Amino acid sequence: MTITVLIADDHPVVRDGLRGIFTGRGFEVVGEAANGAEAVAMAERLRPDVVLMDLRMPGTDGVAAITELARLGNPARVLVLTTYDTDSDVLPAVEAGATGYLLKDAPREDLFRAVEAAARGEAVLSPAVASRLLGRMREPVREPLSQRELEVLTLVARGSTNKEAAKKLFISEATVKTHLIHVYAKLGVNDRAAAVAVAFERGLLGS
Repeated sequence: MTITVLIADDHPVVRDGLRGIFTGRGFEVVGEAANGAEAVAMAERLRPDVVLMDLRMPGTDGVAAITELARLGNPARVLVLTTYDTDSDVLPAVEAGATGYLLKDAPREDLFRAVEAAARGEAVLSPAVASRLLGRMREPVREPLSQRELEVLTLVARGSTNKEAAKKLFISEATVKTHLIHVYAKLGVNDRAAAVAVAFERGLLGS
């Protein structure tokens, strides 16, 4: 059975190359899109089995397109094909609903197998991406902040120095520093500003 494929990439040379390697090998390239918006519109119209989706495209990027296809209930499986494997690229794409994530330096045969697997609904991840996601899953669960840690962080968020926070809480400045070190570790940050930002984001501090 022929697998229909839609290619979404903002580089014409890449689209031409992909069309060339897929044509006549049990695949049919039914369309090409230059950005995420085009990819969504074409996927809705053409109903391909698999969308080969680049991530960084002008206008609507790959993650936004994957999110929109999921919202529309489009049955196409999305296989991300990109040069980027950082957490900031991989995780949003997988969370948005991508079936697979491959890098553009993948061997041709790996790409064929990946599209076939994606068409069957199987998850496909390049080794580098798989190890990255596995490492993220193994991270320890963040502990909740203690009441005293929240008190210290609240004062910091209001602009208090360590010395001022110590005075207000009737504790030593060294104890304030220790509490902040624990806060940084629990929130996964390295400084006061980031701690305050993450705490607000998680609803730990009042508005």
